[in-house]
Amino acid sequence: MFWLAAVLLITISTLFIALPLLRGAAESDAQAHSDVDFYRAQLAALDKDVARAVITAEEVASARVEISRRLLEADKRHAQAEDAIARPARPLVAGLVVLTIAGTGFGMYLSYGAPGVQDQPLVARYQAAEDLRQNRPSQAEAVSVAPENPYQQLPEDVALIEQLRQALASRPDDLRGYQLLVANEARLGRFEPASQAQAQVIRILGDQATAQHYADQADLMILAANSYVSPEAEDVLRQALERDPRNGTARFYIGLMLAQIGRADVGFETWRRLLEESQPDDLWVPAIRSQIMQASQAAGVRYELPPEGAAPLRGPDQAAIDAASEMTPEDRRAMIEGMVASLGQRLAEEGGSAQEWAQLIVGRAVLGDTDGARAVLAEAREVFAGNSDALAMFDQAEAQLENAPEANQ
Repeated sequence: MFWLAAVLLITISTLFIALPLLRGAAESDAQAHSDVDFYRAQLAALDKDVARAVITAEEVASARVEISRRLLEADKRHAQAEDAIARPARPLVAGLVVLTIAGTGFGMYLSYGAPGVQDQPLVARYQAAEDLRQNRPSQAEAVSVAPENPYQQLPEDVALIEQLRQALASRPDDLRGYQLLVANEARLGRFEPASQAQAQVIRILGDQATAQHYADQADLMILAANSYVSPEAEDVLRQALERDPRNGTARFYIGLMLAQIGRADVGFETWRRLLEESQPDDLWVPAIRSQIMQASQAAGVRYELPPEGAAPLRGPDQAAIDAASEMTPEDRRAMIEGMVASLGQRLAEEGGSAQEWAQLIVGRAVLGDTDGARAVLAEAREVFAGNSDALAMFDQAEAQLENAPEANQ
């Protein structure tokens, strides 16, 4: 079916180009022949006009000279057109055009296409991704083929780390010692030993180990494997997310893992949500911004990258609210209302990104102003009508209105 469609498209394209070349000479000859007949008829008509005394002898002479000149030019064009038809130049050019179009199209398909690849329904793609996830290389295999460590390792630094490692052999519960070992191993680019030392930190902490401790261990494992997320690293990331589902490091690497196994659709959504909820200076933001457009193309999603430095998609900044903890409830609410009002005024006067509009919607909902939030929502949908990504963002903000508190009276 594919090749049939390809041949049909190439045939139609070449016909539109080749046929005018083949018809051109014949049409030119037909026009020239018609002009010759026309001017000959005009010469014959002059004699009739003289017989009827319609024009004078002087006018007849002048007209005969002009018509004869045009007749000669038309006859010359007629001869040239007949000569062009007799030569094979135009058919040859038409044939070369057909061969060029077909050859170029076939060559581009060989270079950029996937000859011989069977159809891949979504179910088969998902199954292939799951198979790859279950059978992908282990952490040890990935580390064994990773590029050599490019970091400079001075002999004295390596000696100090070995001394620290030997000292810890007799002090297995020395938390501070293992934390120093993690930092120094990572400083020298020895990420696999650093991840193993971080595992000891987590062991010592026990139930006190936080999501970030696990995320840091996974980070070191992935760096040791040259940015590859192994099954072991994924397990550590899952443990981080069990303790804090919003951990940015873990969410970023889960998105990377999904992209690596062929689930760009889920990986893109993971990165998109994380980017929209992150502060501009969060460590994972530059990495997401550099890769998310490629991920969106692989996922088949049209996506507009938010401008750099855009505020996260959520309500009033929590740090600012916490800083006002000593205010009275009335003063605290007034401060937050001022922040939301400032954003609303700026959007009304200067406009802004879809993300900022969604932030204003959520901000009003957090304050309990659901009517105001819905008014902003309606206006935002008018401003961004036709932008599917922006409208999806507004739908997400609208979902939060269902759980919004009632407006204070």
